[in-house]
Amino acid sequence: MEKKLWMKRAAATTVALTMLVPLMAACSKGEKDNSAEKRVLRIGTLYGGKDNEPWFRQQYTDTFEFTHQNIEIEIVGAINNDDQRFQTYDPNNPQKQPDTYEELKKMLTGQNPVDVVVVDYTQLKRLVQDNLMQQLDPLIAQDKFDLSDYVPTVLDGIKQVGDNNLYALTPTFSSSALFYNKKLFQEAGVSVPTDGMFWPDIVDLARRVSKGEGKDRKYGLSFNRWPGSNGIYDVQNYASTLQLKTWDDKGEKMLVNTQGWVDALTVVAGLYKDDIIPDSEDVQKMNEGKEGGDAGIYNPVDNDWFLSGRVAMTISDFSYVNELTLAKDNAAKIKDFTPVDWDVVTVPQHQQAAGIGGNIYYSQLMGINAKAQNPDDAWEFIKFTNSPELAKLKSRSQYELSSRKSFIKASESATPFNIAAFYSLKPIPPSTTDTDKLYREKPGIWEATNAGNDAFNDVVKGNKTAKEALAEWETKGNAVLEKLKTNPNGGDGGGGAIDVKPLAEAAGEATSTESSEATESTEVTSSDAAVAR
Repeated sequence: MEKKLWMKRAAATTVALTMLVPLMAACSKGEKDNSAEKRVLRIGTLYGGKDNEPWFRQQYTDTFEFTHQNIEIEIVGAINNDDQRFQTYDPNNPQKQPDTYEELKKMLTGQNPVDVVVVDYTQLKRLVQDNLMQQLDPLIAQDKFDLSDYVPTVLDGIKQVGDNNLYALTPTFSSSALFYNKKLFQEAGVSVPTDGMFWPDIVDLARRVSKGEGKDRKYGLSFNRWPGSNGIYDVQNYASTLQLKTWDDKGEKMLVNTQGWVDALTVVAGLYKDDIIPDSEDVQKMNEGKEGGDAGIYNPVDNDWFLSGRVAMTISDFSYVNELTLAKDNAAKIKDFTPVDWDVVTVPQHQQAAGIGGNIYYSQLMGINAKAQNPDDAWEFIKFTNSPELAKLKSRSQYELSSRKSFIKASESATPFNIAAFYSLKPIPPSTTDTDKLYREKPGIWEATNAGNDAFNDVVKGNKTAKEALAEWETKGNAVLEKLKTNPNGGDGGGGAIDVKPLAEAAGEATSTESSEATESTEVTSSDAAVAR
């Protein structure tokens, strides 16, 4: 394993070095600072440590230091991962976690503040609101830094958190699209999906393309490649752009008993009930369907129901392109496997949030501290990491997209596809809810979500209407939230011991945002509302 890792790193270094000469030439054009004076540029990241710093240097600062040899980079982590990594975990006496935002503020406002800060989408909004970031628009205009090639939706998303101004730039991003199986649509005699479709159209296509019985059943839709998940989690995915909230910003009152939740739960539960989306029972039946010599044989594509041709449509991020391409390239090694003939379109939209696709995450948002000691070099670094020259170097990544359209591309071995589907829609606006703070102050808050899956199953089985099921979840969830006022760690499970916090956080990364204020019919979702499988 170590040998393979070393070979990968060596190959990456070789590729980088082959591009350094033209990159140096490009970056030296018109450079104003020709002094030999050594200067320090302090770059702050949320997490530091022996694992984090080498990765960040390799990705972003090594090339900069090579081309700016009078500048020394110092990496500063607001939170040291090494301190957290080896702490003993005691569920009965959990240690208080650091306030990530407060630690960021200390790094920006302390006696030796950082110059550049690398943050996520939600943190950027708060930093801008607290006047801790320097606006980049005047610097962009002054240096005539060309952003005409930037992906418009990426810029729009960043401007959303800065009152239509830029306070950070990111060299790369990732997002999701709707993948579809051309063959399954052709066999069903149904037209394939297209860009810009709304959810009712996709639901209709999913119903029409579903066919077959038992282990030969072909399903119309799955919200992820691995079906059998918690139904409420799928409701959250379906309604992500409507931003349905599970509780209020203080975590004191459930917000699931609303028309927005009723509508979303009714649609998704109906797809489960009519066997349009595969559930855990379908997964179990498929595994039991292996007979004779196939029993016990592991097929690397079996658990991925889109890749194995069982699901006609699924939502996934850009990195899935690499998975599909690798499977095609290695098809001869996989028993009874036929590569999927696929393409992508934009994720479905809701009429109430037209033009918003969600699931855009900004990999490395870089801005200048308002109290930077070395703001000139900070801006030089941000220009460099967001330059066309570095974008060309980064375009080789098969897991992220370049923020510059000219360098957005997939693997040369990938079948041509509609890559614009990944960057045509706007991201979900960020939330007012501080999810990290809620989970830090009320670690047991996840227990309030446990009754959600019971509510979903009751609707699927026809035992309750969506309104009745959500009212019951509201009652049970409020009881949990009330107990948390005196015992924030929880402990009785609130109806089932399923820890949903990790999945809630994962859902927050997938959307890269959390929501704004809730309304009665279309509430804002925060990633804390995502529920575990």
